[in-house]
Amino acid sequence: MELGAEVIQLFVTDPQKWDKPQPHPQAQQLRESDIDVVVHSSYQINVASLNNRLRMPSRQAVQLQAAAAGELGAFGLVVHGGHLRDGEDDAKGFENWRKLFERQADKGGFAVPILIENTAGGDHAMARTLESIERLWDAVGDFEQAGFCLDTCHAWAGGEDLVGLVERVKAITGRIDLVHLNNSRDEFDSGRDRHANLHDGHIDTDMLIDVVKAASAPVILETPADGVADDLQFLRESV
Repeated sequence: MELGAEVIQLFVTDPQKWDKPQPHPQAQQLRESDIDVVVHSSYQINVASLNNRLRMPSRQAVQLQAAAAGELGAFGLVVHGGHLRDGEDDAKGFENWRKLFERQADKGGFAVPILIENTAGGDHAMARTLESIERLWDAVGDFEQAGFCLDTCHAWAGGEDLVGLVERVKAITGRIDLVHLNNSRDEFDSGRDRHANLHDGHIDTDMLIDVVKAASAPVILETPADGVADDLQFLRESV
């Protein structure tokens, strides 16, 4: 708030646990604020998993956290694409994503759109490469509540060239609902998800700004806290 941000991202529960969301103490204030809100889901969620003991609680967590996001007036819930284990059939993972939307549609849909985020690493990731994102969208793209969150650090670490990336993503998904604007502490195609401030990483800042301009979507900075103010000022001056 002190930074004058127009969009904020928050969690509605401990991101490292399976705890159910509790009523947010500032829910009314957030709903009435001019600041747009997006919620990031818990990190352990993996709706693509072929393991029932992980997939079933993941589905429930998405539903509960989407409901909590709706209570805050959020415009979406960001959920990582997830991954499978060695030897498992990728097609079944994409089908599990479809089932997430199918089963919730039978209940009237989610409280907010589910913004699937591209991920940085993993040989069996559901949303690391454009090829995997295309297969994922073949499974979920006909659901109106399936949205997309583009993370620049993840794309870079996942081996996707940022030049023209927005256009290539939109050719697959038809939409980008949110940008996570982060530089990377690691080299291209490293598979490592380590964010850096906009001027401190391996990604040219001009490429980052070009992504923002082309996406024409809300932007969230997930950069190290001690440099966020400078990142925000640079972003405002550049776009």
